[in-house]
Amino acid sequence: MPTLEQLKFPIGEFVRPSTITPTIISQWIEDIRDFPHRLEEILVGLTTTQINWKYRPNGWTIKQVVHHCADSHINSIIRFKLALTEDTPTIRPYWEDRWAELSDSLEDDLSDSLLLIKGLHSKWSKLLTRLSNTELERSFVHPEHGKHFSLKENIGIYAWHCRHHLAHIQQAIHSNGSFN
Repeated sequence: MPTLEQLKFPIGEFVRPSTITPTIISQWIEDIRDFPHRLEEILVGLTTTQINWKYRPNGWTIKQVVHHCADSHINSIIRFKLALTEDTPTIRPYWEDRWAELSDSLEDDLSDSLLLIKGLHSKWSKLLTRLSNTELERSFVHPEHGKHFSLKENIGIYAWHCRHHLAHIQQAIHSNGSFN
């Protein structure tokens, strides 16, 4: 049986490469661009019972993970745009665990969040592919972490975030509801 930490981070935590090359950035952008398709592939054919399975004990259900990705990625593109248009803005964090308990995150119908993710990721990946080297170096401050995040690093964090939650959904499916 995997440890709780392994269940929380099935692909491991994000590790920032010592050097972020254009090749790495391109791969990360591809991960972000392809996320909606990969998400839909995993979800196809799941029943209402299955989307209510948790990926770990006391964790979110599959549907909460999907709705969280829509919420989180909306926040991320806003952070990118703030960093592109303001000088090192301090972003506003949000309580993702509380958002995951709101009625829209408990909705069995995933179609709105999937539609949002599809459009958002198309728009987001187009923005990311057009960023100049100077723009990639722009940053924002995350007050919870008390540090600056460059846009190129944040691309990596969100590429990881996509893979991280795909792994959570796969984990929940493989658990057959045993974490509920």
